[in-house]
Amino acid sequence: MISTETFGALPAIRITAPDGAQALVALYGAHLLSWKTPDGRERLFMSERSPLDGSAAIRGGVPVIFPQFSTRGPGQRHGVARLSTWRLGSTGNEGTQVSAEFLLTHEDVPPQLAQGWPHHFALSLRFTLDGDTLRMDYQVNNTSDASWDFACALHTYFAVGTFTQTSLHGLAAGSIDFAGALDDIHPATATLDLQTPDARLRLQQQGFTEWVVWNPGAQGAAAIADMADHEHSAFLCIEPARVDQQALAAGAEWHGTHSITVVR
Repeated sequence: MISTETFGALPAIRITAPDGAQALVALYGAHLLSWKTPDGRERLFMSERSPLDGSAAIRGGVPVIFPQFSTRGPGQRHGVARLSTWRLGSTGNEGTQVSAEFLLTHEDVPPQLAQGWPHHFALSLRFTLDGDTLRMDYQVNNTSDASWDFACALHTYFAVGTFTQTSLHGLAAGSIDFAGALDDIHPATATLDLQTPDARLRLQQQGFTEWVVWNPGAQGAAAIADMADHEHSAFLCIEPARVDQQALAAGAEWHGTHSITVVR
């Protein structure tokens, strides 16, 4: 079932599966605000200080990064997609699955942002719920008559309960037990296992080139205006990413997929 509601001051789309799994997506940024598995448990972190009026990027959930990762380029930090209002595209129901697609083109980008990256493009992001699995299908199309470079990511904030009791397995560098601030980029592997104090999540990706793992730690959180000082201990960001801008030919498209499964 697909329904509309307001989250803060933001128009949002609620996706509800037959088994009770739910996702809530703001049109602003096609930003996944909430994902609850059929047992009703929230799996994503959202900062209590995040703006929810479209005045700034949302802190938490899944920010959509395009066409620049962080400051790795001359344009808007983390790009324009998370600061633009998307449109609801096609929706679907098939068996236990329910999905909704969100669309953005260069024509939807606010003029003050478009000046910094004036290329023609079309983005599609589809969220699919299927039992204990959330799948995100991300597509980038170059609709211009010239090649341009882009980076992208799905900057997922996982609610982990207690950050320092969390471990990550499956990286090329080996396993990580978390103790303090980190901001690391790892080569992509197909599958990761995130072990939290009360759940195990399997993360899978295709099409991206890296995993980015981030937590600001106590000192970093204190310096972030839209994050309460104590909140660093409740989340871990693990994002499939393409951190360096790479060329996409005129008329070409790129696909990336990220799926998250709670392992029972």
